[in-house]
Formats: sequence, C-alpha cells, structure tokens
Amino acid sequence: MELSGASLSRRFGALLVDWLLCLLISRAFADPVEAPWLAPGILLVVYGLFLGFFAQTLGMRLFSIRCVSMATGGPIGVPRAILRGALLLLAVPALIMDKDGRGLHDKAAGSWVVGTAPAAS
Repeated sequence: MELSGASLSRRFGALLVDWLLCLLISRAFADPVEAPWLAPGILLVVYGLFLGFFAQTLGMRLFSIRCVSMATGGPIGVPRAILRGALLLLAVPALIMDKDGRGLHDKAAGSWVVGTAPAAS
C-alpha cells in the first residue's frame, strides 16, 4: 500500500475537531480561566492513547487521516505520541514543515500524517 501525506486542510480540520472536543471535556470539569492547562493536558492524554495505540484521534477519523510511524507504518506508540502532542501544543514546530508536509513535531516523533484508504464495499 502506497502512503501519501495528508493535506494541510485535512490536518488542520482534524486538529480543530480534537481541540474543540478537549475544550468541551475540560469545561465539564473546570472553568478554562481558572484551569487554563486542563484542555492542553487532555489533548496530550488523547494523543497519547489514541495516536499511540490506534494511529487516529476522532478528528483524524472524521477527516480520513492517520498518524503512522515512518519505520513501520503502524501506530507510533504512547511515548512518541505524547512527544508529538507536546511539540504540537508549542505550535512553532508544527509550522516548520519539509517538502513532504512533515512538521518538526512529526520528525521528532518519527511520524507521518497520511490519508487513509477508502473502505472497501
């Protein structure tokens, strides 16, 4: 199976969905003004679990993309997913991309965001 990098618009859409869900979840527990690091903390947990084990968050699933290991093409594992999420929260590493669309956060984690194959009917 040939992998190709996901478009920036699909990546941004997936991140927006994931971030909004983290904001909603954090709002259920605390006021964002009083606990501003709760939503980013939830995002790290979501990335650690979902990217680490399944290579996809809910937002990525909705936008038909996956975050896979450059070495194996499978999930990147929890430690690398948390590293990727932490660097993504800093924003700047995600904005510095190479010709393949991989940001510094992807390079540090050894990951690549790719489109998923359409489901067979």
